[in-house]
Amino acid sequence: MKWKLWMLFPAVSCLSLPALAAPAGLDTGDTAWVLSSGMWVLFMSIPGLALFYGGMVRKKNVLSIKLQCFAICCLVSLLWAVAGYTLAFSTGNGFIGGLSDLLLNKVTTTSLTGTIPTSAFVFFQMTFAVISAAIITGAVAERMKFSALLVFIALWLLLVYAPICHWVWGSDGWLMNKGILDFAGGTVVHINAGVSGLVAAMVVGKRRQEGCDQSANHNLTLTLVGGAMLWVGWFGFNAGSALGAGQGAGMAMLTTQLAAASGALAWMFAEWSITRKPSVLGTVSGAIAGLVAITPAAGFVTTGAAIGIGLLAGVICYWATAVLKTKLGYDDSLDCFGIHGIGGIVGALLTGVFASSAIGGTAGVIEGNWAQLGLQALGVVVTVVYATVASYILLKIIGLAVNLRVDDETERRGLDIAEHGERVE
Repeated sequence: MKWKLWMLFPAVSCLSLPALAAPAGLDTGDTAWVLSSGMWVLFMSIPGLALFYGGMVRKKNVLSIKLQCFAICCLVSLLWAVAGYTLAFSTGNGFIGGLSDLLLNKVTTTSLTGTIPTSAFVFFQMTFAVISAAIITGAVAERMKFSALLVFIALWLLLVYAPICHWVWGSDGWLMNKGILDFAGGTVVHINAGVSGLVAAMVVGKRRQEGCDQSANHNLTLTLVGGAMLWVGWFGFNAGSALGAGQGAGMAMLTTQLAAASGALAWMFAEWSITRKPSVLGTVSGAIAGLVAITPAAGFVTTGAAIGIGLLAGVICYWATAVLKTKLGYDDSLDCFGIHGIGGIVGALLTGVFASSAIGGTAGVIEGNWAQLGLQALGVVVTVVYATVASYILLKIIGLAVNLRVDDETERRGLDIAEHGERVE
């Protein structure tokens, strides 16, 4: 009798299988690709960006910048689930999403976004929000108060990042409907974060003079390792934005690699010709510049165009960090604006130049469509203006409640020991 019941168990258990069946329209290959890509993008923030930034600050601030990246990952993840996602991607109006997905209340095991589970899409976009916010820390490193930074990032996510995200990627976003091309976040991520970082750096103020000495970089080995992690993770960032394991993802991955390589070499040779020394920091920064610039274009341009975009981004971003920054006198500690802001602008505009109808379905200037360049310029301008004004207002309001920067003694001692009670020996 026991043997007969045991034999019946598989048949009985199979009765529950229909309830576990995949919903119609789900593609497991696409799902696996997006889940993997989301993990890569998260890897870009922790540990990638944390190490990249950590190697460039002074030893007494290395734990501070790493903790900022780590804490922002936690904070943004929760805020994205509570309200960020619904403001960015739910149906609302052209400027902001609705509140129908507060606390992700409509996300179930059967809900789909295209061919993937909505839960996978939410996670993927969450990792974009995380790294966008974390990028800003590089502009105000070594002097912004930890508490003030967290308050700013929380408000920035909901009031700056989410609206711009909705404009560009929301189904009813006004820039989306006008036809702007932004494959993986040239405007949403890089211009947005880079410009907001510059505003924060200017409002918070410059570091003490010794903090501006580039020779005081803590450990460029960490920066090199972190930069390499960013490069690898960027494949999830760009190729993952195809939201499927298909031809679009393959092309985005290839163009990403080519732009990164050409950006690194362009910066290296530009620096080499001027200073007579190709630096580790410069070469890695060039790769990041190339990656930033190809981000909006990755799924829309040919491989030859990707190389050109990387070369231009490497040279222009080097000029922005070596010349423009000095002439204008702002203290963007780790070149958040010089690489992400300028690189994002370069990439967004060049997308309008090099877009290929054979690759992404939309022609650019090279194929006779000058209107696309105008749309790209519009996206750049409105992103710059909104990020600038909104970030400035938020920082001024926060400054009325708490000090935005640490006092001189804390800055002199270092944020690690003064704010966190820890230090690297």
